[in-house]
Amino acid sequence: MKILVTGGAGFIASHIAQGYLRGGHEVVILDDLSTGKKENLPEGAKFVACDITDTARVDEILARERPEIINHHAAQMDVRRSVREPLFDARVNILGPLGLLELAVKYKVRKFLYASTGGASYGQVNRVPVEETHPAAPICHYGVSKLTLERYLFLYEHLYGLDYTVMRYPNVYGPRQNPFGEAGVVAIFAHQMLRGDRPTIFGDGSKTRDYVFIGDIVRANRAFLEKGSGQVLNLGWGKPVSDRRIFELVRAAVGYYGEPKFAPVRPGEVAHIALDARRAHQIAGWSPQVPLEDGIVQTVEFIRQSEILPLPVQSSHAHLTNS
Repeated sequence: MKILVTGGAGFIASHIAQGYLRGGHEVVILDDLSTGKKENLPEGAKFVACDITDTARVDEILARERPEIINHHAAQMDVRRSVREPLFDARVNILGPLGLLELAVKYKVRKFLYASTGGASYGQVNRVPVEETHPAAPICHYGVSKLTLERYLFLYEHLYGLDYTVMRYPNVYGPRQNPFGEAGVVAIFAHQMLRGDRPTIFGDGSKTRDYVFIGDIVRANRAFLEKGSGQVLNLGWGKPVSDRRIFELVRAAVGYYGEPKFAPVRPGEVAHIALDARRAHQIAGWSPQVPLEDGIVQTVEFIRQSEILPLPVQSSHAHLTNS
């Protein structure tokens, strides 16, 4: 199949594009490189530089390429920026993808896979893990914008027969994750510790998230090419992991001896979230496989090998403190 992957120069979607290529599919990547990197582009994929909000240009690309599947990952994914710049967030996460949906219908795309968000969509929850039936009540602009496109997908299936699968992601981590952004705490902590800096935890360390390794997310995106029609599906372990626990695991993998700094919680962040993915298992046989400890080691080693560090960091687990 020919698959158009938007945002395919980014951390998550570049791995997915690579997974599709290994599965024998033809891949076209659309990315404006505002946050993605050319070095992330997998060998064998066709790359087209384009902003998802440039609907006329996207129209030209679809008219030429005629993909059977659209896998949509291009997004403004910074919660803090969405609060600061809600109009920009809506333009990138709602208006651009809405134009893409119109073109998917126009060019008879068979299926639309959409990378949504678990934590930001559900908002503050009263229990974890949350199932897909839990009310969605976002408390940040990013969550609202991602949830809005889910509603449009339901509408476009109802009106035009456009098949879709929504994947509500947990915190995804792994090699190629950007250690310089606002999100991606595993990569951020690893980069800072490897340089001998003190990472900052926002809050008291008790905030929890659900962490899934990138390889497991790739498997889900391959499985849902044929399964999960018309479904909204959580992806996750269903296990809440605290910020402090992530700090300790990264510290052990790095061999770092310092303690974190603490800062106030940032606006728009939920306190606790973990995603119940039993529906994804029932429909597609998908469950995460890579243990958190193993995935963090792989992520740390990737960053260690890809960066020039000011001083070597001793590798020792002697001062690990479990929380």
